Amino acid sequence: MGTTQSHDSGHGHDSGERSIRKLGVVALINLVGFVIELAGGLLFGSVALIGDAFHMLFDALAYVLAFGAAYVSRRTEPGEYWSYGLDRVEPFTAFLNGVLLVPMVGYLVWESYQRFLKPVEIDPLMTAGLATGGLVVNFASVYYLQGGEMNLNEKGAYYHLIGDTGASVAVIVSMLVVEFTGSTLADPITAVLIAVIIIWSAVKLLRESGKIFFQRSPVSVDEVETRLKQLEGVVAVDDVHVWQLSSTIRVASMHLKDDVQSLEEREKLKTQAVDVLHDEFDVDHATIDMASESNEYAQVPEHQ
Repeated sequence: MGTTQSHDSGHGHDSGERSIRKLGVVALINLVGFVIELAGGLLFGSVALIGDAFHMLFDALAYVLAFGAAYVSRRTEPGEYWSYGLDRVEPFTAFLNGVLLVPMVGYLVWESYQRFLKPVEIDPLMTAGLATGGLVVNFASVYYLQGGEMNLNEKGAYYHLIGDTGASVAVIVSMLVVEFTGSTLADPITAVLIAVIIIWSAVKLLRESGKIFFQRSPVSVDEVETRLKQLEGVVAVDDVHVWQLSSTIRVASMHLKDDVQSLEEREKLKTQAVDVLHDEFDVDHATIDMASESNEYAQVPEHQ
């Protein structure tokens, strides 16, 4: 008979609450940064600064979505129809965040092309000053967010922030070029570079969330089978599946055949298998169908 065991702890709850708090603070910081940089870009004529501002806006929206996903998943208890709660909201939100980056890239490339055709006057020093302020905001956000193991939404926010930091540096450098050479072409060129950074962030986020959506195994199934076969009493390991519900919840199911002589020994073997899955492969929920070598399923007591 199949049995399922879960490894839960108060640490997971504390980590979830910390994630909610971090994402909320970072979202607020970036909303403020967006307003300041957008106003400066419009006032001083820099498409690169406008691009950096929109980058911060989409980041802020991404953090708001991530904040909402983290809050919902932590506040929703498993029920009759949602046996794992709403933790699946996390990879969905991360995927949506990646998609939202695409239209911003289109805008930046188009606006940069227009600036190539028809350059506009720029106030480089004021623009560089605002970009420096944006750089400080990004550094503060990165410092606040990093540290410890990050979930998928925190990683998404982190990638966005790294991209923002690079974009702010690029704007500052381009404005110095404009100031000392008089060529305004550095501004649209920088905007295109920022667009490349944004695409890199989007691809990375879409790849990670896509792995969860399409249920790519986070570990080698062959390695799991090989390791479990090393347990004394295990004859065969079949039909192994390992997948993730979210970046923090890993699930596995399998059939395990043994040659033990008693239910007590079989229960002990099952516990060893569950511990190996948890300790060595980070599996939080393991369902194992225990069977004797003759394929008769063992009657193993259920454990919560």
